[in-house]
Amino acid sequence: MTRKRAKLSHVASDGSARMVDVSAKPTSLRTARARGSIRMSMDALEAIRSHQIAKGDVLSVARLAGVMAAKRTSDLIPLCHPLLLDDVDVELSVDPALPGIVAASAVRTTGRTGVEMEAILAVTVALVTVYDMAKSIDRAMVIGDISLVEKTGGQSGTYRNR
Repeated sequence: MTRKRAKLSHVASDGSARMVDVSAKPTSLRTARARGSIRMSMDALEAIRSHQIAKGDVLSVARLAGVMAAKRTSDLIPLCHPLLLDDVDVELSVDPALPGIVAASAVRTTGRTGVEMEAILAVTVALVTVYDMAKSIDRAMVIGDISLVEKTGGQSGTYRNR
């Protein structure tokens, strides 16, 4: 059985990397949601929850870092288009079962290309910020499970991660 090879949109005919030309695509509402987590010791989690971290309110700072990261995605990831974002929402919640913090993002734009990278980067930078602010208590924290939860809009329509 032969499998048809998918054409990569960021690869030119000579094999070099290129930015995708989206000028012919119609604008549409595009959304993306992502999530991830950071596991840590109960001591670190309790210090975050009780605002005992010397650097300040960890969840508020991490939320802002995630929003800022989404806005700067094209500066950080090669070949991403700079996008005018209509909305970026980053939520961080304490999860004692991990133990740790769960981050979730939702990004929205009306444009010619999607916002999946913006949503994923928002979660990633929010979690790295949690690590930075709480590392004095727990350097063994583990960031993981970062994934696209859902995307809507564009030619490929809706995608939902199972």
